[in-house]
Amino acid sequence: MGVAGAVEQVDVEDLACRRSGRLIFEGLSFRVRAGEALAVTGRNGAGKSTLLAALAGQLRPDRGRIRAEGLGDAPLTEHLHLVAHRDALKASLTAGENLAFARDLLGAHRLGPREALDRVGLAHADRIPVGYLSAGQRRRVALARLLVAHRPLWLLDEPTSALDAGSQATLAALMREHLAGGGLLIAATHQAIGIEARELRIERPKASPQEQPSPPDEAP
Repeated sequence: MGVAGAVEQVDVEDLACRRSGRLIFEGLSFRVRAGEALAVTGRNGAGKSTLLAALAGQLRPDRGRIRAEGLGDAPLTEHLHLVAHRDALKASLTAGENLAFARDLLGAHRLGPREALDRVGLAHADRIPVGYLSAGQRRRVALARLLVAHRPLWLLDEPTSALDAGSQATLAALMREHLAGGGLLIAATHQAIGIEARELRIERPKASPQEQPSPPDEAP
C-alpha cells in the first residue's frame, strides 16, 4: 500500500512523448507548487491525456524529465490520484464496493466509502451496482476515489465531463479544499474547471518529413 506524504512541487522539463511511434508533443516544461492548480488545454489529439499518463507513470516519455520534491522514499506514483476520462469502475460491484477496493489498494486511508459518496451527493448509491448508474453518477463515483485515500497530487482528465451544474459546483468545492490543504492539481480539460488555475496550452508539433502523410496519387 502507498503511503502519501507532502509533495512540495512537480517540475517537468523539456518533455516529449510518442505513441505508436508518432510524436505527440515536445519541449513541454512547467512547474506546479503545493496549493496550485494547472489546467492543461489544447485541441483534440494535442496530448493532454498523454501528459497525464506520463505523470502517472503509465507512459514513458521519449525525452525530458519529471521531478518532484518532498516525496521521501516513495515514488511519485504513490503520491497521486489519476481519474482518467474512462471511469475504471467495476459495473458488477456497488458504488461502495468500488470505493472500498480503491481505498484498500491505495492505502493512506482518508474517508470511508459511504462518507466519500455523501460528499459527492451519492450516499443513496452506496449499495447500488455501478452498472445501474447514469454516466454522471458513475463520474461522481470515480471522483469520490479522490476522497477515500490521501494523495497530494490529483491528475484529472476532463473532470467535469457528464456532470450537471450542481455536481460541477461540488467538484469545484472539493478541489478548492484539496488545494487549501497544500495539494496540487493538474487537469486536462476543454472547458473551465470552476476554480482558479494557470493554463498550459499544448500545441501539436509540426510533422517531420518522415511523419508527413503521403500525397495522393496523381492521374497520369
